[in-house]
Amino acid sequence: MSGFVEVRGPADVVRVFGADGEIPVHRTPDGLWSGDGVVVGLVAEPGRLGVRLVASVGVARVQLRWHGDVGAGTRYLGDHWERSYGDLEWHGEAAERVLPWYVLTCSDPAGPGAPAGSADGGTQGVTHGYGVRVGAGALCFWTADARGLSLWADVRSGGRPVLLGGRALAVADVVAHIGEPGETPFEAHRALCRAMCPEPLLPDHPVYGTNDWHVHYGRNSFEVIARAADQVSQLSPDAGNRPYCVIDDGWSRGGLGSGPWYGNERFGDMDVMAQRLRDLGTRPGIWYRPLTTLPGVPSRWLLEGRGCLDPSRPEVLELVGEHLRRLVAWGYELVKHDFTTFDVLGRWGFAMGATGTDDGWGFARGDLTTAEVLTDLYRTIRAGAGTGALLIGCNTVGHLAAGLVELQRIGDDTSGVSWNRTRRMGVNTLAFRAAQHGTFFAVDADVTPVTPDLPWALARQWLELVAASGTPLFVSVSPQVTDPAVLSVVGEALALAARPAPVAEPLDWFDTRCPRRWRLGSGGGSDGGGVVGGVVGAVGIERSFDWLGADSAGAWPFGD
Repeated sequence: MSGFVEVRGPADVVRVFGADGEIPVHRTPDGLWSGDGVVVGLVAEPGRLGVRLVASVGVARVQLRWHGDVGAGTRYLGDHWERSYGDLEWHGEAAERVLPWYVLTCSDPAGPGAPAGSADGGTQGVTHGYGVRVGAGALCFWTADARGLSLWADVRSGGRPVLLGGRALAVADVVAHIGEPGETPFEAHRALCRAMCPEPLLPDHPVYGTNDWHVHYGRNSFEVIARAADQVSQLSPDAGNRPYCVIDDGWSRGGLGSGPWYGNERFGDMDVMAQRLRDLGTRPGIWYRPLTTLPGVPSRWLLEGRGCLDPSRPEVLELVGEHLRRLVAWGYELVKHDFTTFDVLGRWGFAMGATGTDDGWGFARGDLTTAEVLTDLYRTIRAGAGTGALLIGCNTVGHLAAGLVELQRIGDDTSGVSWNRTRRMGVNTLAFRAAQHGTFFAVDADVTPVTPDLPWALARQWLELVAASGTPLFVSVSPQVTDPAVLSVVGEALALAARPAPVAEPLDWFDTRCPRRWRLGSGGGSDGGGVVGGVVGAVGIERSFDWLGADSAGAWPFGD
């Protein structure tokens, strides 16, 4: 197939890097790449290439390179390390650009300068995909250019080379999707995601409800949450699939972002809070930060140079599991666990780049890679929650958490006070990561705030898009919003989100970071009529949104 590079077979170049630079390796007659204390094995299996590493010396990174003609005029799309930050996009060749976890290439046979997108979301060319299976033993990214593809695997333990001690590390399993003429880039994207995650863990019902953060920003209480639960319960007509009421940060005794993980003076007993939410007709949910330090924790449990708990320590994992078991025993049916990537790596995803974290620091277990440590942490959280609660990861590495969480927050925060931020973060992440919905987990593009600070004509459109997108919908409705017409629209959105629907597809995503044109699926009433402003009818309804407004002053370029 033109433009496809076969990455599921032997690499043309293999390079290994240690503490002091490159460790020369050479290809042996049996297909291994061997050097001073290092062996890289490439194991071809049906549909994938297994990359394995054995080393008696410290190893930091491994590069694999496949030569091939990707094609002139190709557009590229990668993912993000954890959440996205309003910056995902199809782009031209940038040979050094870091493309975490996977890369899609879309050829354009008409040549450079010709339009890449068509009116129905297709292209004039073919879209191929390359990635690594979820649960890899390394933090992996791609670089791509017209001459071929490279996979870079960070196998460090924190900021130091991993010391495997001779054990074999399953670095990654490389997979690919060969595009076909007539297949849209979105369809190819979903096919690649299915190849990367053959066994996703998914909720058995559409998830929707309310989260208080975007209204109260931690200034919450028992009474505040109860009022929000009562409102969302009354606005949600679906008797068979009740909404969730998620208590965000602000409930714990240690203040914002900190434990101990017991109710503070504004909440009291958190099991009583959970029962109150259930009595009001909602499913209780709660936010939690697993790795924040706690009073009385031995200093040896802390991560070097970070001040948070070191998840490579068995005693820390036991403590985290104990927390999850308690939250579920209190009666919470959804647990949102947050901040683990930032706590461990000391960087947000947009600052991770090719290096991921600072050099020089390490885990107590220097024989484990960062990817292995994070995966063990997510596995511990999953085991602690058992089958008693859904899990939603936030600021977690989705490619490591897939299969261990039912939901994933896929973008940075939207806002109850800045429409510019909601537009920039929310629309972008839904457009460029919607393909992961139902293939990795259920994707949460973050809350749809309804507050006096956001222009309702614009905020309503974000609410309507998420409600009709087939993905989870969480609303934050300010107590100051009392207009019956506005609340009626919120109720219609909740009713729509309570029922299954096909995932929304962006149509003009080659042209903009915030797509305006979307194909939305069915989910309306029995008469096929519209719900939420005529969004829904037969499968494949197209709708256009205006994210800036005809009378606006344009986007705010100074950050928010």
